[in-house]
Amino acid sequence: MTVSLHHIVIDAHDLPSLARFWAEVLNWRILSEREREIVIGTDENAPVGICFMPVTDEKVVKNRLHLDLTSRPEERDAEIERILALGAHRVDVGQTGAESWTVLADPEGNEFCVVRPKKTLIR
Repeated sequence: MTVSLHHIVIDAHDLPSLARFWAEVLNWRILSEREREIVIGTDENAPVGICFMPVTDEKVVKNRLHLDLTSRPEERDAEIERILALGAHRVDVGQTGAESWTVLADPEGNEFCVVRPKKTLIR
């Protein structure tokens, strides 16, 4: 028996707002919207999607899991600016300034990175 990654689940206070933010960032679409669950993805048959689930508690520490996003080299800076305009903000998690990634947070404070352009999972 083999398992596969199905959803990445993100806790949210405002499910519709956070789902729309991530759908815009990734150029995905909302696939399913229920009172206690919103799913986004490229299409309903995609191998992995993001599911937003409601929480009432506040985020108080840095995420132990985060998303890394990448783009084409010539688009990286423009993509960071586009994501900031959608509602993200820059965060300091101890980076030195010499990193090849930029740390941002979504409107609810979940950190993610825009990494240098990559063609494979390891290069």
